[in-house]
Amino acid sequence: MDTEPEELQFLGIVGIFREAQKILLSWRKIFSGIALWLVLPLSLIFLLHIEISDLIFSKINHNEQALEDAPVGSRTEDRLLNRLASEWTSYVAFKAAYLVLVLVLSLLSTSAVVYTVACVYTAKEVTFRKVLTVVPKVWRRLLVTFLWSFAILFAYNTFSFLLLVLALLLVGTGGGGIAALVFYIPAYLAGLVYISVIWHLASVISVLEDTNGLAAMQKSKALIQGKAWVASGIFLFFHLSFFAIEVSFSQLVAHGRAPGVLSRIGYSALLLSLMSLLVLAALVVQTIVYFVCKSFHHESIDKSSLADHLEVYLGEYTPLKGRDVQLQQFDI
Repeated sequence: MDTEPEELQFLGIVGIFREAQKILLSWRKIFSGIALWLVLPLSLIFLLHIEISDLIFSKINHNEQALEDAPVGSRTEDRLLNRLASEWTSYVAFKAAYLVLVLVLSLLSTSAVVYTVACVYTAKEVTFRKVLTVVPKVWRRLLVTFLWSFAILFAYNTFSFLLLVLALLLVGTGGGGIAALVFYIPAYLAGLVYISVIWHLASVISVLEDTNGLAAMQKSKALIQGKAWVASGIFLFFHLSFFAIEVSFSQLVAHGRAPGVLSRIGYSALLLSLMSLLVLAALVVQTIVYFVCKSFHHESIDKSSLADHLEVYLGEYTPLKGRDVQLQQFDI
């Protein structure tokens, strides 16, 4: 990184994006490899999921409409029921396979990008071959953090849903219910963004420090203080961009709004490229946010100790102990 560690704390959203741009352009060869072998397949699976889900649901909707017109107890009804059961089974199996693939590729992509950016931070020589060697040894630590994050998000969503149901039961669905929703929706979304920001920073901590899982989430929560607005703004930017690509693909490609096969192929290629670039940029940015938060709290990981930690990944992995990474205090 061109920016000195002590100056990272002053970076806002624009400054962090500029730092990410410098890193991506300066190390474009290695990031191109990561994008081609890890990020591109992840983006492709995500977009294919939209297309295939749309195809399956169109068949399900067609058969459900036919079932409404079928005589009760007839062979036609039995045939449609069997067909619907088969289609729902196929959808559940497809969804399970999709989630597993997305989880695996997300872990590998995150591990690769965080490790690479950390090598840039420490001025450590890094090649794509080294990254591929390191990734299988890093993702297991990251998996624990991901699972804890999913558990926390599930608990949060369950609690929020039950709270909403209780509120509607108490105030009804009239004017009081509308007022409750006006208060509930922004509060729910704010909590969801906050938890997601903590999760993303915890993912970086899991790779660069000897902490993972719930402990990494707790450390991330403390580290994000003072930079929560910046991190939340970045999170919203990327996820609104992801949503825009998803909607565009769904409308232009999956639903066939684009005229002609060639147009659909062209839009697919364009949106796939945009999705891959966005995912890669998001992973680089979230790693930079980690260093910005460290700098904001006047904590600077000693570069030589971090370099040693990264070097360990090239051999047999043993977590770095707390005494090996000294958090140096510096005065402004």
